[in-house]
Amino acid sequence: MRFDSRTSSDGVSEQLFTLGEIPGVLWTPDGAAGTRPLILMGHGGGQHKKAPDIVDRARRFVAERGFAVVAVDVPAHGDRPKVEEYDRIATENQARVAAGEELAPLIAEFQALVARQTVPEWQAVLDAVQDLGHVGAGPVGYWGVSLGCGLGVPFVAAEPRVRAALLGLGGALATAEAAARITVPVEFLLQWDDERVPRSQGLALFDALGSAEKTLHANNGKHGDVPAFELDSTLRFFARHLG
Repeated sequence: MRFDSRTSSDGVSEQLFTLGEIPGVLWTPDGAAGTRPLILMGHGGGQHKKAPDIVDRARRFVAERGFAVVAVDVPAHGDRPKVEEYDRIATENQARVAAGEELAPLIAEFQALVARQTVPEWQAVLDAVQDLGHVGAGPVGYWGVSLGCGLGVPFVAAEPRVRAALLGLGGALATAEAAARITVPVEFLLQWDDERVPRSQGLALFDALGSAEKTLHANNGKHGDVPAFELDSTLRFFARHLG
């Protein structure tokens, strides 16, 4: 792990790093020392590790709870190079939708493909970050909606260090089997009028989760209209389960 830069503002330290070919960012309290809870955040499709919603949430997790937060660019996003295969699939999917096919199954197929690469990458990121003295091997949470949900479900299912997860804006077409293996507490966000993920698929994914403790937060609006107050709920959720 190579740190490339460090900045600080309002009590929050931000360190850009590279792990192998993976560019990432780590937020911690200024002057942090010792073990603390760590949240891995998965960004949405077409976004990157420092998308505004990622940065806003990360800084609140750090400033209000003293957590550490890490986010990385998923393949073909942010500072990572384009992937020829992914570009080809995206072009083909656009043509298939134009010809009348449903969007949701195509998104699910693509996310399942990308997840085969991101799950081991994210596990390597956890290994590296938890080796740092100001983070340590404390409890881990996961936050991810939309693409971050499609990639996060198989990650949470495969990673025993994760103790709680915020998921949502995703469907069950490609992830139901992995969802059934998730047993940690989950808070799940669903937009009632989501134009990208059919309501039935979002509800099916929630139903497929194997967690004994899972809560559905359904709100009016389209895919990108998650209410701001849901962040307050997420803060309480992770504080309760990560300490």
